[in-house]
Amino acid sequence: MSKIAFLFAGQGAQYVGMGRDLYESVPAAKEVFDLGESRRPGTLATCFEGPGEALTQTENTQPTLFLVDLACARALSAAGVMPDAVAGFSLGEIPALAFTGVLSDADAFDTVVLRGNTMQTCGERHPGGMAAVMKLPPEEVERIAATFNCIYPVNYNCPGQIACAGAAGEIDAFCDAVKAAGGRAVKLAVSGAFHTPFMADATDALRRHLSGLALSAPKMPLYSDYTADLYPGDSEKIAETIAEQASRSVRWETIIRRMADTGIDTFIEVGAGATLSKLVSRTLTDVQILHVENAETLRETLAALGK
Repeated sequence: MSKIAFLFAGQGAQYVGMGRDLYESVPAAKEVFDLGESRRPGTLATCFEGPGEALTQTENTQPTLFLVDLACARALSAAGVMPDAVAGFSLGEIPALAFTGVLSDADAFDTVVLRGNTMQTCGERHPGGMAAVMKLPPEEVERIAATFNCIYPVNYNCPGQIACAGAAGEIDAFCDAVKAAGGRAVKLAVSGAFHTPFMADATDALRRHLSGLALSAPKMPLYSDYTADLYPGDSEKIAETIAEQASRSVRWETIIRRMADTGIDTFIEVGAGATLSKLVSRTLTDVQILHVENAETLRETLAALGK
């Protein structure tokens, strides 16, 4: 029997109208969206109607994607599909915390709103950028990054692909250094140097915020981006793991490999786009990769699972 993992999507693939047909057709998804709207009025209008420029601002991107991710996962569980393990990429870790019961839906949504706001402020205070580096081993990427004052490897996505982030004034020179070493570098359209020390104020704000919330041990195995290990059960350690994630690297390739080592052979990405599905396909072979982002892909995924 297949073992299933849910992978909660991060930023980058958002688009105007995402999740709308699930909102209109799946009660479990509508419940998620309605909760978000009740706590942050206007969020659904931004998600369903745009404008697109507003969705690129991380203060809007994070709450809207949270709702889409969690709505997709709840639509699957309402149809009888439950995972054996869970992980979320960057922002996606917050809806994963709600899905696994670490935080209530309301507290998780409030947390992602705070995370989006504070990370946007950090990005404005410390102008930065990101670039995807390909065709070089991790050690070489780390070596090149270390020759700059403020460039950091931040997302270990899959074999041969690492995203780096840092000061806006150094990104172009870093890309040139990557090319000189035989690699390829592509600048990313993001509003800050996420998962770097530039996000330290966001980590501090999250730490203060989480100290006042009820935190529970995950109801199922949940992997941390920051450690690439399973989440702890102790509330203080849970809070620290969530807070640190905003300013630490994402060890995604390691998480996917560790899931596979436990027998996970079906990966279902939940949320906008299929970025994580592609990363899994570049990391593992002989696994089933599915994704749910709307009513059509929900039907296709359920059919593939024999539901």
